[in-house]
Amino acid sequence: MKVINRLPGLPVERALAVVSGRWKAVILYVLLDGPQRTCELENRIVGISQKVLIEQLRALEEHGMVSRQARAQDSQGIEYRLTALGESLRPVLNSLIEWGIHHATELDEADRILPCEAVVRDRING
Repeated sequence: MKVINRLPGLPVERALAVVSGRWKAVILYVLLDGPQRTCELENRIVGISQKVLIEQLRALEEHGMVSRQARAQDSQGIEYRLTALGESLRPVLNSLIEWGIHHATELDEADRILPCEAVVRDRING
């Protein structure tokens, strides 16, 4: 059964289902920097396995958040990029980051907040 067929009917539940999971929001966050190959994503996201990365990318592709294209300059390379729908999550992701900090602060757990750099490495332009 396709992932899209299992999405809830309520809009808030649907939105959360699309971005929920250990890695989806992180992958989307990284793709906000622009198109990237699978190996670039794997190198930038600390702790993600190639198998899980591919599974999450496929689910995000099925949800219309990312597209997969062959790189023009490399016949072997596949590149992932945000679709317009995925790009529309930029303000939502930024708001979720801010809210996460606010939530931790309100519960006196601000010391448990990690910077994005703890999981996402800088992009190396080659």
